[in-house]
Amino acid sequence: MPRYEYRCRTCGDTFELSRPMAESSAPADCPEGHQNTVKLLSTVAVGGSAATPSPGAGDGGGCCGGGCCG
Repeated sequence: MPRYEYRCRTCGDTFELSRPMAESSAPADCPEGHQNTVKLLSTVAVGGSAATPSPGAGDGGGCCGGGCCG
């Protein structure tokens, strides 16, 4: 089940809840009982290395520099 991060606008606490995707936008009470919360945008960790170029990078392929935008 996905975890979503929320911040309480009343006390400033940040907390996480596990809930179905269909309920991700439903109101969430903070652990202190406050109801004025907002869902935060989550960052997604992606594996790989920044030093490894993606296929086609720097070889003239792709749209920019590859001639398909012309």
